[in-house]
Amino acid sequence: MTTDPFSDILGLARAETLVTGGFTAGGPWAIRFPVPKTIKFFAVVKGGCWVTLDGEAPIRFETGDVGLLSAPRAFVLASDPDVSPVDAMTLFSGAGRTTAQLGDGDDFAHIGGHVLLDPVSGRLLADVLPPWIHVQAHLPAAATFRWLLDRLVEERISDLPGAELASAQLAQLLFIQILRAHVAGSHGEGSGWLRALGDPRIAPALRLMHKDPARAWHLEDLAAACAMSRTTFAERFHTVAGVAPLAYLTQWRMRLAEQALRHEAAKPVALVARSIGYTSESAFSNAFKRVTGTSPKSYRDNNVFKRSRLTRREDI
Repeated sequence: MTTDPFSDILGLARAETLVTGGFTAGGPWAIRFPVPKTIKFFAVVKGGCWVTLDGEAPIRFETGDVGLLSAPRAFVLASDPDVSPVDAMTLFSGAGRTTAQLGDGDDFAHIGGHVLLDPVSGRLLADVLPPWIHVQAHLPAAATFRWLLDRLVEERISDLPGAELASAQLAQLLFIQILRAHVAGSHGEGSGWLRALGDPRIAPALRLMHKDPARAWHLEDLAAACAMSRTTFAERFHTVAGVAPLAYLTQWRMRLAEQALRHEAAKPVALVARSIGYTSESAFSNAFKRVTGTSPKSYRDNNVFKRSRLTRREDI
C-alpha cells in the first residue's frame, strides 16, 4: 500500500471523471437539468450565471467557479433566476450531441461531466461527500482550476491525437482539485475520512495505517506518531474521523478484503485474511461479518453470481 490515504481511497472507489458536454449562451437564457444519476460537476469557463438547486436559493457562479453535485437534485443554470428554463434533455437531444448554443453564444460558456464510482466500493467516497460543493475562482486553488479548465476546453475543440484521453485525465485532476479545495475549506465541518485527511494533527496516523494495514497497530504507536498522548489522540481522531482509530483501521481492512474477494476469486479466504493482518481465518470472518453483515464466502459467492448474470446479459 502507499503512504497516501487519499489516493488509496480514490483508487479503491475507482473514481472516473468524464467530460460529457457543455454549452454556450447569449442574452436571456435558462436550462433545467434533471436529477443526475451520478455525481455531476460543471464549471463556468466564460461569463457568469445563477445556479438554483431544487428547494434552494440561487447561487451566483462566475468565470472559473466549479460545482460538484452528489445529491439527487435537479437544478437550473440561468442568466437570470426569473427566466423560464428550457429542458436540458430537449436541448441536447440527438444522437451523440454533447454541445448546444442558446442565443448568440457570446456571453457564457459552460463545461460539465460526471464522476463514475464503483457500485460497491464507491460508497466509501459517495457517503462522505457533502450534497453540494461550490469552489469559487478567488480561492487559493483558482490558478490550478483556471489552467485545468483552459486545457480541457482546448482539448475538446482540438483534433489532436489523444485528445479524448487527455480530456479524461484533465477531468480527473479537476475532480481531485475539487476535493482538495473542499477539504482545505471545510473549517472543521462534519466528520469522516475526507475531513480526517485534511487534519495535519492526525495525518501521520492515517499514513501509517494505510502504508501497512496488516500490522498489529496499537493506540500507543499511532498516538506517538502524532506526538500526542493516547487520550488526546483518541479524542481528536474520533472528533475528526467520526470513529475511533482502531475502528477506522478495521473498516479500512474490510474495504481491502471486499476488493480482494470481489476481484481475486481464486485467492483463498485464509490468504485474504493474512494480507490484512488476521492470522486466524475465523477471526477475520467474524470481523468481516460484523462490519459487512455477511461472511466472506457469502460475499464472494454473491458477487461472482452478480458478475455472471451481467456477463450473460452482455452476451445476449
